[in-house]
Amino acid sequence: MASVPRIATATPAIEALSEFSSDVVIGLSHPGQKELPSKYLYDQVGSALFDVICLLPEYGLSRAGMRLLERHAVDVIDRVPGPAVVAELGSGSGQKTRWLLEALARRQRVNYYPIDISSSALFRCQLELAQLEMVSLVGFERAYLDGLHEVALRRRDGEHLLVLFLGSTIGNFDRAAGDQFLREVRAILQEGDTLLLATDLEKPEPMLKVAYDDPPGVTAAFNKNILARINRELGGDFDLEKFEHIVRYDQAERRIEMHLRSKVWQRVTIRKAGFRCYLREGETIWTESSHKYNPEEVVQMGERCGYRCAGQWIDAEWPFAQSLFLAA
Repeated sequence: MASVPRIATATPAIEALSEFSSDVVIGLSHPGQKELPSKYLYDQVGSALFDVICLLPEYGLSRAGMRLLERHAVDVIDRVPGPAVVAELGSGSGQKTRWLLEALARRQRVNYYPIDISSSALFRCQLELAQLEMVSLVGFERAYLDGLHEVALRRRDGEHLLVLFLGSTIGNFDRAAGDQFLREVRAILQEGDTLLLATDLEKPEPMLKVAYDDPPGVTAAFNKNILARINRELGGDFDLEKFEHIVRYDQAERRIEMHLRSKVWQRVTIRKAGFRCYLREGETIWTESSHKYNPEEVVQMGERCGYRCAGQWIDAEWPFAQSLFLAA
């Protein structure tokens, strides 16, 4: 019988709000290019909008990841040393994880720990996966590395850790920062532990741009919601009608960038942060990056960060890779 899901004690709300406020002030104070951390796109409203984005025909990324896991979950799990404890960084709804958990549950009882800063994402994950037989679920409302540290401390002697990073979120990091993050994950792991890493691969620029700027405007609403969240939680007075969603492709960096461009000169006040800033007409706030890779580059990234590639699976319809790395 499936166990009752739980969420581990969350970061105190007042602490999370303080961190949000600090990050917003720092980002909007950047000289030259204002920024907002992409992790704040995913509150309850943002997560719901992202679920819609994943259904759009223009956005093939999520479906590619699902196809790979549906087709190759057994092959992936066969290469994972057992017994294994599963930790997922940024679980989202957990829908894509079901294939892996079902495959692993055929050989053992599974302890699954989704880690996400969004309580609504963890709740949706629990609804999706709570009834899986042979799977015990405990969610951690934490930053990735903090949550992973806690999961690692729970492992028993002889257990291996399987870390899932499935949403191609590694692409939100600059390349050097992505390497650093993978090294920090590796520092928590023991030799023989595994990491399943999803990466979006290079594809034609027009194909990428429409994926992040869909004609119905769902991604635009998702992007603007970060300003609405500041208004709701921090007492901001952003007028969303005075901003437009724009997408850029940086050929040199091989990344998509999402920005919010000010249509007019304007002053914005964030009351609870005691902060005020000005935006010129045409000035942008950079909200997200999504770096693209080639398959060989992904293997090399893992190797220089302390891993050995044990398998790589690539979707042909929407170039996308799932790569299994062993902690070397």
